[in-house]
Amino acid sequence: MSPRNEPVSESTSEQRREDAADWSPLARYLSEFFGTFLLVLGGVGTALFAANFPSDTNNSSGVGFLGVALAFGLTVMAGIAAVGHISGGHFNPAVTLGLLAAGRTDAKHVPGYLVSQVLGGLAGTSVIAIVLSGKRGAFAAAQDAGFASNGFGAHSPGGYGLGAVFLTEAVLTGVFVAVILSVTAKREYQALAPIGIGLTLTLIHLVSIPISNTSVNPARSIASAVYGGAAPLEQLWVFIVAPIIGGVVAGAIVRLARRRELA
Repeated sequence: MSPRNEPVSESTSEQRREDAADWSPLARYLSEFFGTFLLVLGGVGTALFAANFPSDTNNSSGVGFLGVALAFGLTVMAGIAAVGHISGGHFNPAVTLGLLAAGRTDAKHVPGYLVSQVLGGLAGTSVIAIVLSGKRGAFAAAQDAGFASNGFGAHSPGGYGLGAVFLTEAVLTGVFVAVILSVTAKREYQALAPIGIGLTLTLIHLVSIPISNTSVNPARSIASAVYGGAAPLEQLWVFIVAPIIGGVVAGAIVRLARRRELA
C-alpha cells in the first residue's frame, strides 16, 4: 500500500504523469503558465472583442453568451491537449487545490502552480490590454465596462446578489473539479479527458455568465480585475474564496469516497 493507503497499481494516469521524473519543475510551471495564458487570452479576449450582452435592442451582433462559453471550453481543451501531459493541465488555482484535497497532485508543486497560473492569467489580459490600446478609446471603454471582470450586485450581468453569486461559484467549481477527477481517474478515459473537461467548462459558463460573468477560476478573475478598476478589485475576494471552497470540498468528498471504496 502507498502512504495514502491507495494501491500503487490503481494510480490515475494524471498521477503517473505528475510523478514522472522526465518533467522538471520548470517545465511544469511553464506549462501551467501557458495553459492559463491561453485560457484567459481566448476566453476573456472573446468576451471583450467579440461578445455583446444580449438585450431587447441589441441581440444580433457578436458571439453572445454561447460564443464566450465555447471560447473558454475550447481554450481549456486545447491547453490540456497541448501541455496536460507535462503538468496535468490544471490552469486554475481552485482545480490545483481541489486535486490536492483529493490526493491527486503532489503538494510540493502546488505553490509553483498557483504562482504560474496567476502570472499566466495576468499575461493574457496584458496582451488584450495592449491590443485594445491600438484603437482609440477601446481600452478605456473596456475598462469602464469592467474588463470582463466578475461581480455581484450592480456588477453582476443579471443583477444577482452576493449570496447567489457565492453559491453559484462554489457549487459550479465543485462540479468542475468532480468531473475532472472522474474523467482522469482511468486510463481508458485519457483520450476523452480534454473534451469532457472542455465541454463541462462550456456548460458552466452557459449557466453562470448571467449570474457572475463566470469565474470558477481565481486566476481568471484576478487577471480581469487588475484591469477592471476599483469595483472588480473590491469584489475580487468572492471569486477567490468561493471557487477555492468549492474545489477543495469536492476534492475532499471524492477522496473520502475513494477511501471508503478501498476499505
